[in-house]
Amino acid sequence: MIPIVILSIIFLLLLFIKVKTARLRISLLLGFFISIFSFFALIVLLFIPSRAILAPLLGIFYTSIIAFLILWNKVQTKKVYYMLVVPFVCIASAVGVIAYFNAIYQIPTVNERQYSLYDYRPFMRNNALAKLDEEIDFRIIDKLPFLDGATALYPVYASFVQAVYPEGDYNHSQGPVYCNTTEQAFINLFEGNADIIFCAEPSELQLAMFLDNGINIQLIPIGKEAFVFFVHNRNPISNLSIEHIQGIYSGRITNWREFNGPYRRIRAFQRPPNSGSQTMLVKIMGSIPVMRPRMENVASGMGDIISEIAVYRNFTNAIGYSFLHFTTVMVNNEQIKLLSIDDVNPSAQSIIDNSYPFSGYFYAIYVDREDKNENIEPFIEWILSRQGQALVAMTGYVPVIAESAVNLP
Repeated sequence: MIPIVILSIIFLLLLFIKVKTARLRISLLLGFFISIFSFFALIVLLFIPSRAILAPLLGIFYTSIIAFLILWNKVQTKKVYYMLVVPFVCIASAVGVIAYFNAIYQIPTVNERQYSLYDYRPFMRNNALAKLDEEIDFRIIDKLPFLDGATALYPVYASFVQAVYPEGDYNHSQGPVYCNTTEQAFINLFEGNADIIFCAEPSELQLAMFLDNGINIQLIPIGKEAFVFFVHNRNPISNLSIEHIQGIYSGRITNWREFNGPYRRIRAFQRPPNSGSQTMLVKIMGSIPVMRPRMENVASGMGDIISEIAVYRNFTNAIGYSFLHFTTVMVNNEQIKLLSIDDVNPSAQSIIDNSYPFSGYFYAIYVDREDKNENIEPFIEWILSRQGQALVAMTGYVPVIAESAVNLP
């Protein structure tokens, strides 16, 4: 693009020097500045894919101005018509960009927008929530705890709500039952806008947000889940070791040929900091720093492993990660393949017997304030009862009976 700009400047300057009439000199001078403006505007548009559609309009604008200058001078010279190269470059570039991104958008994703949380709203007819065929032992009539949590855990805590809350319209975008993803849920808990959140363990930054302000939070394990890695189903790689994962996400291993796979560069997608999935990845990496991802390889939502920064798209050389239930039930993309780790497949059984290395608890988390909602602890006690744990299992997670909270002073 830059060489074209330089050549256009040289061409226009030479053309300007050779002409004799004042009117044509003015026209060429105007054409010169319009050309420069058009080229740099085109460059800006091409770096903003969502605005690339404006590039043809830029070409049309440029063409109309140059056509006016030609008619104004009534000039019939090939040199002036050369200036029409600019709109063709604009339009051709825009078509190329649009075609490229259309092709990219056709690639299947692991994306939270592939399903609707509406399907899991409590008390909605024919929703997808787990239900118990027996009388519920516990009910909350008033002073409803405000809930929030990770996208992957919405089905389980929405089933709790359907079991014990009064029947009503519980929209996940407003209280008392939110679903704002892990990062926002921790912020809502910190700011007092949520009484209980349902998430994996907090990141160091999220934990520090509470501890640095002298706020005591309680983490009560209510279930277990596997953290999984996946690739395109045509990728011949089916198993990686912990060291392989660490090598990929540290940036030390960059090509699938390292595992006797195809000679293709690994496109390793990540999630934003403080998301539940990214916190798990950091935990897996231990003391090994996670590589800084290319911006287009970062996702912004719970399955977005390319919107504002990036969505996981199932390129044949891609690798991504999420949680087992989210990947296999909520998204259920048949074009991805879950990887075994150290020859152990992620499954309910391998979570129960702890043979799958990337499994861990998820929690009901609340702030232990003096003025906390009086129904928080009875509600969590019921979640840990036979009925609550049955809903955990029926949703697709591995239940756990916890006797006491994990106290983080």
